[in-house]
Amino acid sequence: MAKKKRSVVEKESVVVKFVGDSGDGMQFTGGLFSDSSALAGVDIATFPDFPSEIRAPQNTIAGVSGFQVHLGSEKIFTTGDMVDVLIAMNPASLKSNMKWARKGATIIVDTDAFSDKPLEKAGYKSNPLDDGSLESYHMIKSPITTLTKESLKDLNIDSKTAERSKNMFALGMLYYIFNRDPKTSFSYFEKKFKKDPKVVEINKLVIQSGYNYADTIEVLESVIQVSAAKMEKGRYRNITGNIATAWGLLAAAEKSRRPLFLGSYPITPATEILMELSKHKSLGAKVFQAEDEIAGICSAIGASFTGSMACTSTSGPGLSLKSEAIGLAVITELPLVIVNVQRGGPSTGLPTKSEQSDLYQALFGRNGECPVIVIAASTSENCFYYAYMAAKYSMEHMTPCILLTDGYLGFGSTLFKIPKMAEMPAIKPPMAKPNDPDYKPYKRDTKTLARQWAIPGMEGLRHRIGGLEKEDIIGTVSTDPMNHQKMVEYRAEKVERIADYIPLQEVYGEKSGDLLVVSWGGTFGAVHSAVQNLQREGKKVSHAHFHYIMPLPKNTGEIFAGYKNIVVCELNSGQFVNYLRMRHPSASYHQFNKVQGQPFMINELTTKFNQLLEEK
Repeated sequence: MAKKKRSVVEKESVVVKFVGDSGDGMQFTGGLFSDSSALAGVDIATFPDFPSEIRAPQNTIAGVSGFQVHLGSEKIFTTGDMVDVLIAMNPASLKSNMKWARKGATIIVDTDAFSDKPLEKAGYKSNPLDDGSLESYHMIKSPITTLTKESLKDLNIDSKTAERSKNMFALGMLYYIFNRDPKTSFSYFEKKFKKDPKVVEINKLVIQSGYNYADTIEVLESVIQVSAAKMEKGRYRNITGNIATAWGLLAAAEKSRRPLFLGSYPITPATEILMELSKHKSLGAKVFQAEDEIAGICSAIGASFTGSMACTSTSGPGLSLKSEAIGLAVITELPLVIVNVQRGGPSTGLPTKSEQSDLYQALFGRNGECPVIVIAASTSENCFYYAYMAAKYSMEHMTPCILLTDGYLGFGSTLFKIPKMAEMPAIKPPMAKPNDPDYKPYKRDTKTLARQWAIPGMEGLRHRIGGLEKEDIIGTVSTDPMNHQKMVEYRAEKVERIADYIPLQEVYGEKSGDLLVVSWGGTFGAVHSAVQNLQREGKKVSHAHFHYIMPLPKNTGEIFAGYKNIVVCELNSGQFVNYLRMRHPSASYHQFNKVQGQPFMINELTTKFNQLLEEK
């Protein structure tokens, strides 16, 4: 009898999650699936979720690693709330992720992994594949490990190597279910492992076997099709926030004609910035992996003194250690970009989870009167642009800038349209000129209050800088109290005047109404999606997402005055809302906070906003 032809079901968006033990290759598998979707023109947003332990105990909840990808035929803003398709490679991964699976979701499991010992380690009292507890889901129960070994039996490879390839079998099944051509992954393996043809053969064979198996058993009545999204013409790539940050710094160095120097110490989740920049020596990047956080930032300050576009990257614990040196960069009035990829705290906290709890530290975490520019990226893609702008404002205004991203943005990925350098804003540092008779170390530009950047070796421009207070204009060491007050006020006013150069705050929706939703940083996607949903229902809700924190945009107070209520949503206990209360105390603020190491869900935001609208 002829095989029944599969019908195709078009979906606007689908959320897929790969979960398994730490060694099951879920990040790699999810990445390949995401790349194949991107190549098909589908909009994507991804987020890896993995344990803090280097190697957590096998088959335990603590050792579960995951990778989520949201596919869309329209522009998508989040990695998705509830999961439509879940691939669970062992009992622990199934148990820990069922709360994210929507009713009726398709769940693919490796039945070979559901033996007594793994079930017991995961905390199951009975086998969920047999006890009826999963009846409200579409279950695809497949002996994936056995089938993987069977597909490789003619290659004479050892059992362990064959078993490690089971993630590729699951990937092949997914390619069938989503009507994808597995050849995109074949090309990847052929390029990646061209010196090891056996590895290429193994992976291609297992992926094809998974695809054929899904076709043969007719796993679904219909295959799922997410059509290509409408996008501007251009060259795109799937990019993580950390790589986008690194590229933004490279672009700023090129535009400013200042050599890039990064002095950093490895720390989760920021290490990839250091790793990425180390690959680009051909572009003039100099990267120094320091022995600790303090050495990293101090080397960057030294590089800034010698005329480099200097940067350092870290996460919350490292920013704490850098605080004294940030003060040194402030008092010397040297440009410096400090990238803080935030994670759960305090102390070591939750190294692989995301929070927004370092805002107070960025704003106030230094001794003395020590203001710096604070900017926050909001998507993995725009980490590029805000890294670029952080460098621009830092150099042009001769003061440090802290760029806040977070683990959700840094590890997550989205499609990035690669811009042309000609389209990027100009960067014009106030460079001093040799033998300038009017040069004085702390003589300031009348508009920006920035001092000139004199590089050691410039003829006729010898000067002092350092951590001791300097005399206005002349730059000699001074302990005069009136001079100290003047210099403190200059440094603060210099940062405040940057408000004249940053963009005005934008509002999505009506410029007045019942409720303004305020957010900042990596919460943009979920908050924006929730507001969109309510606006489609005809509700008077608007959204203002802040990228510029210190200083705030000049029209912030004017915007706030147009709304009866303002709710500030953030992944901390209320740091931005308290800062807004300091700056704009007349507004009526509510707050919605989450400190779980997890991003906002669209549905929890929608519930909160509806509650506030009903209380009006």
